[in-house]
Amino acid sequence: MEALLEAQHITKKFSGVTALKQVNLSLERGKVTALIGENGAGKSTLLKIMSGIYTDYEGSISFKGQPVQFSRPKDAQDLGISIIHQELNLIPYLTVAQNVFLGRELTNKWGTLDKGKMRQKTRELLAKLKLEVEPSALLSSLKVGQQQIVEIAKALLTESEVLFMDEPTSAIGDSEVEVLFQLINQLKAEGKSIVYISHKLDELFALADDFVVLRDGQLVGKGEMKSTSREELISMMAGREIKVNKKADKTTAGRQMLQVQNLSLKDPKNPDRPLLKNIHFELKKGEVLGIYGLMGAGRTELCESLFGLNHRSLTGSIVLDGVESRFKSPIEAIASGMALVPEDRKKDGIVPGMAVSENISLTVLDKITKWGLLNNKLATKLYHKHVAALKIKVNSEKQLIRNLSGGNQQKVVLAKWIERNPKVLMLDEPTRGIDINAKNEIYELIAKLAASGISVLVISSEIPEILAISDRILVMSEGQITAEMSSQEATENNIMRACIPENMNT
Repeated sequence: MEALLEAQHITKKFSGVTALKQVNLSLERGKVTALIGENGAGKSTLLKIMSGIYTDYEGSISFKGQPVQFSRPKDAQDLGISIIHQELNLIPYLTVAQNVFLGRELTNKWGTLDKGKMRQKTRELLAKLKLEVEPSALLSSLKVGQQQIVEIAKALLTESEVLFMDEPTSAIGDSEVEVLFQLINQLKAEGKSIVYISHKLDELFALADDFVVLRDGQLVGKGEMKSTSREELISMMAGREIKVNKKADKTTAGRQMLQVQNLSLKDPKNPDRPLLKNIHFELKKGEVLGIYGLMGAGRTELCESLFGLNHRSLTGSIVLDGVESRFKSPIEAIASGMALVPEDRKKDGIVPGMAVSENISLTVLDKITKWGLLNNKLATKLYHKHVAALKIKVNSEKQLIRNLSGGNQQKVVLAKWIERNPKVLMLDEPTRGIDINAKNEIYELIAKLAASGISVLVISSEIPEILAISDRILVMSEGQITAEMSSQEATENNIMRACIPENMNT
């Protein structure tokens, strides 16, 4: 069958560093191709070349048998090629409808914007994706998972023939994933070609027809999904065998580092339905406490509340290391020994336009200043310390953090908080969009931090991850804690049952 879109001998270099080397990719109609590889393998770079974002490369691209050369993303869009980015490519201060139609606005016969028609079309797209938000709502008012669905709606608007999906389920819940899978199967039936990037191999086996594996910028394997196995794919990705195991039982006899009692948070938009209700839990010194829940369960709101972000609408008691602590700002929380690695890395975790070394030092500027001036030698020493300890793949300390892979960006975010040696470290989806090898490295880091006496609270949407890293597990549903269990008591079934209880206590 003739390829709908084909890339041949693609090579891409950044400042002399080779990101892709002689890569070929052929996409057929009505097929889902899984593009697989560790963070930094070159997956996103390849997608950006084939969708017109990167225009400077070696090699050739053909569409329907004809050679094409994109000078900008709109050239690819006009041909019917769209991309759903892992890092959200949306504008927070515009409405949902404005984001969906940005650059493709509809006009009426007088040449002015047809806002009504755009809102209606947006409403139809969101209904198709089962997202109940108003097209007129500001994007910044939506949670990350909801914004991810808006990103998907934006790509669907063009009715593209080729659709690149870069980690489309990394921030959405199980029900939204099910809707997306149904949509992908519908697009396949319509003869569309889809490239699907995900580190969740179960998704790939459920969806994909073919696979292509990249490692260190080179193609190291390809074939039909039905002809391979999970172990073979992991081996191709990493060049070695990797296993993720359930955490061994550990008794934490340390003192209580964090006590939370009767914590409740009002929803300013719906006072009758609180975002958090009567939350009780303790966290001991050196313990890893996992929190699991479906999208909208209140997990992120809990971390933000503990970090001083919602103090005006918050009631209840927070005791940190024996001291009653009602933080009125993140600055107060940080000064008292709290740290938060946020869910939205791009928006809240990094400063994209700053260098890696500058991002690492942001939380400890007092350590690298002398007489009010930054000391470059101290900053460089700090950079080398964490790059070595966390195995961060970076060309130099001056490299902009936005040019790192998602996994390496996350390690930089972790590094800046580790340097503060916090009493409590909160990690909100710490391995979102990260490959299995980088995940294991972060799991090992979490274990080391706990062993050093840091209390760790981890939010994750992946049950295997919660089981792999937690000493104890809390399950949340609709703003309440519905279950507490040790890592040895926990199973996928009893965690899921607690996520969707038959009757919630009110």
